[in-house]
Amino acid sequence: MTDIDTRHNEKMRQIKAARDEMMKTKTERKGLIMVHTGNGKGKSSSGFGMIMRCIAHGMPCAVVQFIKGNWQTGEKKFLRDRFAEECRFFVSGEGFTWETQDRAADVAAAENGWRIAQEQILDPEIRLVLLDEINIALRYDYLNIDEVVEFLLTRKPQMTHVCLTGRDAKPELIAAADLVTEMHLIKHPFEDGVKAQRGIEY
Repeated sequence: MTDIDTRHNEKMRQIKAARDEMMKTKTERKGLIMVHTGNGKGKSSSGFGMIMRCIAHGMPCAVVQFIKGNWQTGEKKFLRDRFAEECRFFVSGEGFTWETQDRAADVAAAENGWRIAQEQILDPEIRLVLLDEINIALRYDYLNIDEVVEFLLTRKPQMTHVCLTGRDAKPELIAAADLVTEMHLIKHPFEDGVKAQRGIEY
């Protein structure tokens, strides 16, 4: 064994010992409120990654998709075609607000989505609920942020996880969340004229 190997092994031993000590203090289990926000790509993709994990672990889950409407997204097709029993999939909304140009209809769709979301969160069988793009509905005040936060903090079952995605998450939601991740845009092909592509964006 070389000196480099010896030093590396000793360093890793020290790191492992410190990590083992730290892990002794991490004993609590709870259902998390998670927020994926920011102007970068990957917010919904990360949320759907957790849906896949839940399915693999036999944990029933649900998706309520706001805003995207009747987009034929890969995740919707995949989950409805292959895992309809393991994951309930609901779509609320007619599309992005600049497409509908009908605020009253957008508000009604968001409110219906939130009604469904509450039902899924309160269902004792469901372990994770993904509220995809709900932050957009909150951003445009289609939903009342105080009502959403109060429900999550006071009525969400203790062991149920909820993930809320979409850019521009409101400060009240960030403050209430257990975990917040911001996806930061560094570079995107859209800036060079490349349109959204199947399998990458949807």
